[in-house]
Amino acid sequence: MKGLVIKNTGSWYTVKADDGSVVESKIKGNFRLRGIRSTNPVAVGDRVEIVCNAEGTAFITQIEDRRNYIVRKSQNLSKQSHIIAANVDQAFLMVTVSHPQTSTTFIDRFLASAEAYSVPVVLVFNKTDLLTPEERHYQQMMVTLYETVGYVCREVSAVQGDGIDGLRALLSDRVTVLSGNSGVGKSTLINALVPGVNLRTAEISDAHDAGMHTTTFSEMIELPAGGYLIDTPGIKGFGTFDMEPEEISSYFKEIFQTSQHCRFSNCTHTHEPGCAVIEAVENHYIAASRYQSYLSMLEDKDDQKYRAAF
Repeated sequence: MKGLVIKNTGSWYTVKADDGSVVESKIKGNFRLRGIRSTNPVAVGDRVEIVCNAEGTAFITQIEDRRNYIVRKSQNLSKQSHIIAANVDQAFLMVTVSHPQTSTTFIDRFLASAEAYSVPVVLVFNKTDLLTPEERHYQQMMVTLYETVGYVCREVSAVQGDGIDGLRALLSDRVTVLSGNSGVGKSTLINALVPGVNLRTAEISDAHDAGMHTTTFSEMIELPAGGYLIDTPGIKGFGTFDMEPEEISSYFKEIFQTSQHCRFSNCTHTHEPGCAVIEAVENHYIAASRYQSYLSMLEDKDDQKYRAAF
């Protein structure tokens, strides 16, 4: 029997079988994906084959080839990855310029990883209702930056409902993974988008202006207008996984485009004479924040570096 993994609670996976039944399943034996060193060899969004048993549960015996996935380096095991979701049409990266502040480095790392696996990303700027005039100006600068690079941006207030209808239109008949730091309002947004789902939310910690985890596992939520929204736990850091240094520039759209004018075809854009990328940064055609994110990713081969929160 085949089905779709719609929930992952650690050792158990909820599979929605093609006949409509929902079966709690486990991985059989030492089942591992070939070529991927992962803390979760099966991810939400995977198409799998299951064998049911007399207890009413099942074993996952096979996983179908993935068309894409979002992956990051495991925060606890440096040699392994953590697959956030598989077989998605797009990702919504939810960010906030305050309460808490999402760093541009975190955003850029997520965007680069999504580029590597051909996942389109929409940047969702939440909590617009809480912004001071200065913060609103900063947010507009960020929106302009990422729209110029080529990303779709949306500004919303999940609490007040501003901008929600526009997001709902983007979700129809698509599988969308929702990701972001803890505390940016993912659960609140899902409650606004999907009436009746009633996900638990929590207040931001006043002491650290940081979010507390309210989602502890990944789950696919069926949308009234068709499609699925994958809710994922909040993440603090986003260490890139299995990227070679010479590949990274191609995951930054503007750097890749500008690099065609570099003097050397193997330019690393760090020190070489005649580097068009460095010149573009100096002349403000490429944002300094994006370039710094690129440089930080070049250092990710250092196994200890991923432990920092980006």
